[in-house]
Amino acid sequence: MSVLLNDDNGGPAFPTPAGIQHNDGMTLRDYFAAEAIKQVGWFNNFNKSAATAYAIADAMIKAREAKP
Repeated sequence: MSVLLNDDNGGPAFPTPAGIQHNDGMTLRDYFAAEAIKQVGWFNNFNKSAATAYAIADAMIKAREAKP
């Protein structure tokens, strides 16, 4: 199953060329969240940490879609 580009996840983090069978794996949103947690760090509450990382990822995806 291929991950489609949409407002929720940013599409695949590491897309492959068209015509190649491949599992797209993590979404761009997941990748951004994983990178954000490295900078933000972990809070005492893991749910708060994850929510913060995904909020940053969502903001990054929204910024990518903004027209200059």
